[in-house]
Amino acid sequence: MTGKKKVAVVIPARYASTRFPGKPLVKIAGTTMIERVYRQAKACRLVDEVLVATDDNRIKEAVEAFGGNLIMTRDDHPTGTDRLAEVAKSRPDLDIIVNIQGDEPLIDPSMVDQVIAPVLEQDVEMSTLAYPLTEDKDIENPMIVKAVVGVNKFALYFSRLPVPFDRDRGSRRADLAPPARHLGHAGLYVYKRETLLKIAALPETPLESMEKLEQLRALENGVKIYVVVVENGVRTPAVDVPEDVQIVESFLAALSAKAVSTK
Repeated sequence: MTGKKKVAVVIPARYASTRFPGKPLVKIAGTTMIERVYRQAKACRLVDEVLVATDDNRIKEAVEAFGGNLIMTRDDHPTGTDRLAEVAKSRPDLDIIVNIQGDEPLIDPSMVDQVIAPVLEQDVEMSTLAYPLTEDKDIENPMIVKAVVGVNKFALYFSRLPVPFDRDRGSRRADLAPPARHLGHAGLYVYKRETLLKIAALPETPLESMEKLEQLRALENGVKIYVVVVENGVRTPAVDVPEDVQIVESFLAALSAKAVSTK
């Protein structure tokens, strides 16, 4: 337990997906993805409660089958932030809300705790996670969002472009020292409840619309985002398309084999 401040993980889960319909219910090594995400969230030391937020009865039934907690939300939310805000409005007892994506079945609970800590223990409204990028292909990949972080550990910008750009040596620099190096952004957010409600009530902003990155709405409106950079953590694969399931299963098998070999 966290004392006076109550921390809840909310996992938005939609059945309808353009690239992968029914994604939360796909089986990964025999267990649905939504259950795997839920179990990882439950293992977080600083979390008091875990909720799945869904608008689909099939997901509802699956969560109830493994004994999970959930809340039914409207089916007309344009963004995950809006779905999260509906939960926040209905739960005034929550102080801090953690948004874990429903396609992160192997997310590391210790990393989640690291991102929760600044909001829980410091005067921070919102926090997120980043990790060093070491491969040129990842730096150039627009599907991997890059975070630009200041010396004070707050975000300056997020982009799909390979930023920052080294004018003299080109953009692809995995060897730069902090804070000029390239950082990948993981879609994990921690909010004070009132901050989440404030952001959700704001209209879409120009940069958010251009980059298709919801966190830019916060930055454009002056909300400071603290960035926890995980130096030595393992970036676990997420599931975006059906082909990713096999990648996750292979990763899971490798982790299991490593655990057995170290016993």
